[in-house]
Amino acid sequence: MVSHTTGRHVVLPVLKARWLSQTFVHWPYEPRRVQALLPAGLTVDTYDDTAWVGFTPFVMAGLRPGVLPPTPLSFAETNLRTYVRRSDGLDGVWFLSLEVTTRAMLAAWLIGAPYHLGALQVRNEDGAVHYAGVRRGGFPSYRLTVRPGAPFTPDARDVWLTSRWRAFTRIGRVLWQTSVEHEPWPLCRAEVVELRQTLTTAAGLPPPSGPALLHFSPQVCAVRFALPHPVRSN
Repeated sequence: MVSHTTGRHVVLPVLKARWLSQTFVHWPYEPRRVQALLPAGLTVDTYDDTAWVGFTPFVMAGLRPGVLPPTPLSFAETNLRTYVRRSDGLDGVWFLSLEVTTRAMLAAWLIGAPYHLGALQVRNEDGAVHYAGVRRGGFPSYRLTVRPGAPFTPDARDVWLTSRWRAFTRIGRVLWQTSVEHEPWPLCRAEVVELRQTLTTAAGLPPPSGPALLHFSPQVCAVRFALPHPVRSN
């Protein structure tokens, strides 16, 4: 989230964490393809009439309740996401899937977050970052190796893709919103060394047809999550 703001201020965070070694892989899609996967009350957000789907592996580090000191709960996580708007214009992220290695995150099923257990790895070696994961049961899976480059000044599209400060989930007929606050993303360019994934297929999308757009961020600290709350969806 390379905006020069930190989004909505979270006064009383329910969770705190750091995000490490995060790569954003974005593919362009026809808006109708993505809209077909969204619930009532959300419309796909577009940039120059194009929808974008992001594949984002990273390390969730030091996750703990907001009122307690840090704990050693750190784990790999990967999400497949797109960008949406509510009927009132408020924008955010919609997760098509969330892959994790710890059962602790499955509690978010209560608000409809699509978490799945699996075996995930993030490894830094020889100037490259290696990600690998497979959902329990053997499908879907992914392998990604990127070589981070130099920091750069983001353009309008880069900011649009990475500056999102809330996530929407849905359980039954209720839409939920979770806000997040953190420092601006320090973004670097990145080169793909290897990329294989079946997450998009598992989500109900056709394989990506356009070139991937990459960003890499070494870390953001002081991530603060607000308590999820139900919102009107129409």
